[in-house]
Amino acid sequence: MPILRNISLPLNMEQILRRQGIRNQSKVRAQTIQLLHELLDSASELHLLEPSIAYELYPVTKVSADRLCLENGVVLSGPLLPSILSSAKELAVAVCTIGAKLEETVADLFEKSKPVHALLLDGIGSAAVDCLTQETCQLIRQVSAQGYQVSSPLTPGMHGLPLSEQWQLFKLVSAEQIGVHLTSSAMMIPRKSASMVIGIGPDMPTWTQAQVCSRCNMNKTCLYKVTSV
Repeated sequence: MPILRNISLPLNMEQILRRQGIRNQSKVRAQTIQLLHELLDSASELHLLEPSIAYELYPVTKVSADRLCLENGVVLSGPLLPSILSSAKELAVAVCTIGAKLEETVADLFEKSKPVHALLLDGIGSAAVDCLTQETCQLIRQVSAQGYQVSSPLTPGMHGLPLSEQWQLFKLVSAEQIGVHLTSSAMMIPRKSASMVIGIGPDMPTWTQAQVCSRCNMNKTCLYKVTSV
């Protein structure tokens, strides 16, 4: 199964601030911006970000009202995939992660009574996962069959795709080769990881992150929601 490492992540300050729950950079103290730049530089120098992607493509053999069947016999259950990816010819399954080093450094900063540094660095890690997810989607566009379209990503835990389906996804992709595994409750370790499925075929639907956030149950309270394209 394909594994990609040493991926460049074009992080920008807007992405990083959003993951701090900050939307207006002009209202942020100059000292905070300076500290974010220092932490970002430190993350690069100490190689705290180790982005990697594991993925695979599978032919779709059958789509019913509440399940999507793949050629290897694995079935993904729940109404979300069939309703959105009914015309998919292939399904891309991917897991990506920035590794565990940043999380370990965040924990160490908390132990050293540096909560501000820890929280800001954790936000940088979350922004890096967001960026890596975008890079993963771009990768699937590049490797998909010519003439087909590629959908936006769907992730376990979305309404209609139970988190328990994470176990099925991990049967389909070699996540352990990039150091990602599941807890008993189907949560990924390292935490700064993401899993997704992407439909490949004619008339594949796409949507923006703002549209995803607008439909989320936490839309009214989430500090990190995207409100524009």
